[in-house]
Amino acid sequence: MRYRHLTTVTLALGVVLLADVLRVFLPAVITIFGQAASTPAELLGAFALGWFLLALAAPALVRRVGARPVTLAAAVLLVVARLAVNGQPGGRLQLWLATAGLLAGLVWLAGAAAGTDRPVPGLALGLALSATLHTALDTYRSASFGQWPAWLAAVGVGGLFLAGYARPAPPPGPGGARSWLLAGPALLLAGMVALSPAVTRTATSYQFGLLRSGPADEAGMATVPLFGPAPLAVAVGGFLLAALASPRRGAWRWLGPVALLGGAVLVALERGELLLPAVLLTAAGLGACLASAGAADGDAGETGAPGAAGGETGAPGAAGGGPGTARAARRRGYAAVAGMLVFAVVAVAYYSAYDLGHPNAGLPVAVAVLVAAVALAAPPAPGPRRSPLPPVWTAASVAALTLLAAVVSDEPLSASNRQGPPDTVRVAAYNVRMGFGIHGRFDPDALARAVAGADVVALSEVDRGWLLNGGHDTLDLLAERLDMPYVFAPAADPLWGDAVLSRWPLDAARTRPLPALGAPTGAQALGVTVDLGAGVRLAVVATHLQPPPGEAPVVQARAVADFALRYAAGRPLVVAGDLNTEPGDAAFAEFTRAGLVDALAAARPLPTSPADAPSQQIDHILVTPGLAAGDPAAPPGTASDHLPVAVTLTLPPT
Repeated sequence: MRYRHLTTVTLALGVVLLADVLRVFLPAVITIFGQAASTPAELLGAFALGWFLLALAAPALVRRVGARPVTLAAAVLLVVARLAVNGQPGGRLQLWLATAGLLAGLVWLAGAAAGTDRPVPGLALGLALSATLHTALDTYRSASFGQWPAWLAAVGVGGLFLAGYARPAPPPGPGGARSWLLAGPALLLAGMVALSPAVTRTATSYQFGLLRSGPADEAGMATVPLFGPAPLAVAVGGFLLAALASPRRGAWRWLGPVALLGGAVLVALERGELLLPAVLLTAAGLGACLASAGAADGDAGETGAPGAAGGETGAPGAAGGGPGTARAARRRGYAAVAGMLVFAVVAVAYYSAYDLGHPNAGLPVAVAVLVAAVALAAPPAPGPRRSPLPPVWTAASVAALTLLAAVVSDEPLSASNRQGPPDTVRVAAYNVRMGFGIHGRFDPDALARAVAGADVVALSEVDRGWLLNGGHDTLDLLAERLDMPYVFAPAADPLWGDAVLSRWPLDAARTRPLPALGAPTGAQALGVTVDLGAGVRLAVVATHLQPPPGEAPVVQARAVADFALRYAAGRPLVVAGDLNTEPGDAAFAEFTRAGLVDALAAARPLPTSPADAPSQQIDHILVTPGLAAGDPAAPPGTASDHLPVAVTLTLPPT
């Protein structure tokens, strides 16, 4: 039994490291290797997929050299790469370090599969611990504690992981290939929805936060939502309990697949209010499917003595046994790498849809169908299974740690409602590119510095949990650093859109979807009211126009201007965001024709894109004539691929 504990814990720590490297590699592809929406999506996808295809050679390498030396060498390289990317060196160095870590992780996974015939407990524990650590670090690092917890976690996990290989273990039995095939799909579903701290936090704000509804749309206004930390702990605990418990038999075996498919369908509907039940159903269903897929793993050696061929399961990377054992090891290795290839293909296909325009909502459902089919096709266990880890105790402990991590890392936000209405309000607009700077670094601290001093901030390209971008809630991270409550409005899907932050309370949120007209990425206009006190209220509309390829966003601009004027209803009005049009263009003229004034006119030309050599004036702030604009600026910086724009508005006398 002690070998099974070693197997499970070592495998779990390796999964944590691999997930961490993927959270750096995936965004590096679209921010360093190329630029999303400008570099052809086919080229970005080919670069990403190439490394997963290269890993198909790993099982042959394991067979030729031996599982233990290959696995140990890959494990060392994985740890070194994980520590190297922790400092976010940026640029090509960060890209190639993350790529090296990914390839090392895939080779390690193939070697671990060759030496482990009962992987489900380790895979499940690894996915759960990854979510817990990601939560403890606030999906990036704490605004209060700085960088040292991230370094402590990386060094601790890496050291314990390598310590698991200090002694060789007996060879594994013949099974396990079916379970290893699900490693990649499980990692994908866990990262996209089931065990994502950022997605769960966003889902909770839709479900329990203050919601405001328009005629046919929704906008979520969130500070710290009620019961915010609890759903993630429930998801992690439910997933782990389902994965470690003895799998159901008979008709009860269908519970897990049905729950998983139900959760995936809710994800496909792309509605914010359905996101939380999607998280909980997918987590429980995924855990149950993993348990069913591994129901018969390791049975050949249940009664064998440790060290015998087909006896007690060995630690990841063990080798030995006869020709049948060697064939089983190769099958497991290829199954693990094939599963990761499924991860890569689906991730690329899903997220490239926002550049190419093909439908993608069914892809999570397709992965869920694959997982459910593998689970149902697995032979049932001949009797009750004894897990290497006590299911209830392990699930409760990890869930409690996750809850504690969520409570500690979630910082309350407070609107500083000043005494009486102010004379002036500083307004900023910023396309934050999901939090990634011009050199590919994810740096919410730099974003906060870029808009320091602003009272109201309109954000574009806000990501609240896409796996492609590392699973960060960029909006919440920035709000914590600015101590500003926010309103978020979905555009592309419930996790990607626009937002408004304010030092004063926000109210009456409304949003209108904008006509796509062939543009692959969705767009919307978000209206919120800033309560400045003493009955003084300022209407703010944030948007990010998405023109069709080769065309100007004239129709969208007209729709935003119409929505903004009706929303303001005579109150002072600000329209701000990345409008993808320049002064003098037809789309820009739609705003001025509606009576709005260019608040940045005194500083023109004021280019904002690209941030390192700005040449395009596409980020704007427009106001109604009663608001006097002063001190317009576009502060230099590289925290995004755009520069922010800011202006001080003098309010009309009351």
